[in-house]
Amino acid sequence: GGGKMAAAIAWLRGRAWGPARRCGRSSSGGGAYPSVPLSCPLPGVPKAVFAAAEGRERFETRVSVLENGLRVASQNKFGQFCTVGLLVNSGSRHEAKYLSGISHFLEKLAFSSTAQFGSKDEILLTLEKHGGICDCQASRDTIMYAVSAEARGLDTVVNLLADVALRPRLSDEEIEMTRAAIRFELEDLNMRPDPEPLLTEMIHAAAYRDNTVGLNRFCPVENTDKIGRDVLHSYLRNYYTPDRMVLAGVGIEHEQLVECARKHLLGVEPVWGSGQARDVDRSVAQYTGGIVKVEKDMSDVSLGPTPIPELTHIMIGLESCSFLEEDFIPFAVLNMMMGGGGSFSAGGPGKGMFTRLYLNVLNRHHWMYNATSYHHSYEDTGLLCIHASADPKQVREMVEIITREFILMAGDVGEVELERAKTQLKSMLMMNLESRPVIFEDVGRQVLATNTRKLPHELCALISQVKSTDIKRVVTKMLHKKPAVAALGDLTDLPTYEHIQAALSSRDGRLPLVYRLFR
Repeated sequence: GGGKMAAAIAWLRGRAWGPARRCGRSSSGGGAYPSVPLSCPLPGVPKAVFAAAEGRERFETRVSVLENGLRVASQNKFGQFCTVGLLVNSGSRHEAKYLSGISHFLEKLAFSSTAQFGSKDEILLTLEKHGGICDCQASRDTIMYAVSAEARGLDTVVNLLADVALRPRLSDEEIEMTRAAIRFELEDLNMRPDPEPLLTEMIHAAAYRDNTVGLNRFCPVENTDKIGRDVLHSYLRNYYTPDRMVLAGVGIEHEQLVECARKHLLGVEPVWGSGQARDVDRSVAQYTGGIVKVEKDMSDVSLGPTPIPELTHIMIGLESCSFLEEDFIPFAVLNMMMGGGGSFSAGGPGKGMFTRLYLNVLNRHHWMYNATSYHHSYEDTGLLCIHASADPKQVREMVEIITREFILMAGDVGEVELERAKTQLKSMLMMNLESRPVIFEDVGRQVLATNTRKLPHELCALISQVKSTDIKRVVTKMLHKKPAVAALGDLTDLPTYEHIQAALSSRDGRLPLVYRLFR
């Protein structure tokens, strides 16, 4: 076998580097394959024309503002397909004066019948002609209508987006179907083995009690029957105004997108009328801290041959900063440094096995099922929190381990772990921004919040500049705030809120001793 291989390699070498080094067609050994050196153009192949970016401006995000205040942002990206969408500065945080759950309703009602399109099926058929797909996502501060389709169908796509956002029919039948869908989703949310979405809601409610980002993102069951067309129109009149919108596109020419925006989004009469927005909530988030507890029997969460053991879930958070502040980057590095995950996560360093919550928590305490760091950031505030889960009998010990980790954040940061966290953050950023829909969301959200976009290489430069002193500084400032706590499951052994607060104010993060007569 080895002799044959050597002979084959020698033959190939002869073909590539044989006597015919000059340009032209010359053959050797039978002449089936001409031997042409790599420095010469291949015979019969047309000259290649390469796509070139003329200057740096081809990579930058371009932003234009129309006469009605609507912003149009685009990012060039070579390819046959584009992602275009409409982002609206509207979400559950703006529902203080309305029934909670309107944004949830609007998300579910998106891409239903409009003034031009008789049904959802008609919309999907129109998109299918251009190989398109659509989606709508509502968060606490933004509602995003997005379409990915062939770049040639841009005019159809922008026309569709304008109709979906500004002229939905909101028929009785569609509203009734949405009510049923929301009820099902709420039921499903309470039955899932992974309670992370529920805990995220709870910690926001605890951190910002009854204001802005602390308002419920999901529609409460009792509100499903109360929200109708009139309520929705009243809300849309205030928040779906051109000055609160961004039309963002990736993979199309800027001039073409601006032209389509002028055609379909300038001077359009929305279905709720064109009266002035009278009641826009511009409240700034007020961090309150506090605790939200939900006693719940988690013993039957997952039935089956291998059921998940009964767990109690805790989330502890502290106020960080808004994404507009300079400290946002050190907090992002800190969140990456803490990392963590579930006890069954597989993989090597790329999966974060060298992060603190793996090394200090999951590797040392085999009884803990989860320890993960999260960083939620908004225009006016932020929340850094750690989610942990364990057996109900070990809740007290689990809380103390997490409070100790918060205190250790303010200690010495190793040069190696800091560099690793920075490298991991940069690689995650760059890898995510390979995807066209992610670039679209990044462009849209940044322009909606700041009217400009920081490019990935600028963000990478800022990440590289983070020092261990920056981490210490932001953590020390964060530890002076009251904690926000969310707890779900069997909470018999949960320490009191005052004790958790005392542990986060102490030097070593330990809970105050509790003496019991009977154990």
